[in-house]
Amino acid sequence: MSRVAGDLSLVAGGAVAARFGPVEYRSFPLGTGEAWRLPEAPQPTLSELFAAHPRDAGWAGFLLAQVAMGKPLLWVQDRMAILESGRVYPPGLPMLEGACGDLIHVEARDARDALWAMEEGLRCSALSCVIGELWGDPRALDFTATRRLAVASERSGVAAFLIRLGGHANLSGARMRWRIASVPSQPNELDPRSPGASAWDAELFRARGMPPGRWTVARHEGSFHLVAGPGDRALGENEQLRA
Repeated sequence: MSRVAGDLSLVAGGAVAARFGPVEYRSFPLGTGEAWRLPEAPQPTLSELFAAHPRDAGWAGFLLAQVAMGKPLLWVQDRMAILESGRVYPPGLPMLEGACGDLIHVEARDARDALWAMEEGLRCSALSCVIGELWGDPRALDFTATRRLAVASERSGVAAFLIRLGGHANLSGARMRWRIASVPSQPNELDPRSPGASAWDAELFRARGMPPGRWTVARHEGSFHLVAGPGDRALGENEQLRA
């Protein structure tokens, strides 16, 4: 057996096996007064994001706020995801402003083709990440398929994000699994009638090496903040927890 980059090794038959050390559980603060960071995997891997509603595209802002745009981004959509939730429109994504040419968009006929395109993209270390949108619970999306994506991501060092629209949290090889919903934006300091910073209800319901949790977060000035949930008292400026 020969070693390759990171915690991966080549095994007989040309397969790739991922090695993980002992699981170390980390706790995350639930109140004010402690430093807080958005939970993230220790290395690039596969994460699943479940949209709270198929028409709720809040997950896109939550995800793109975490992506470094120094390299091209591969975005794959299967046909049903496009029909039900819409096609990617780069000029409408403020995170990609000025870098729309660095977005590679793939329209796949079905889930099988979309998964194939994602896996092929993950072999290219020149990408910043690979995003794949799938509709429902297609037969091609089983544990083996997700495991292949996770291993490909860990081998190349390119993060993979599988967006589940109208799907269920079945058995998966994803290392982190989120449920994301949009919540009312934060107040706008310049105009109280205008929307402010985007906010999300983010639930991490499965992760390797860390406990699950649920937070209401907002993105402001390049950082995530914990904020009060909808209908609750908003946290004061000095109480916001910056990433």
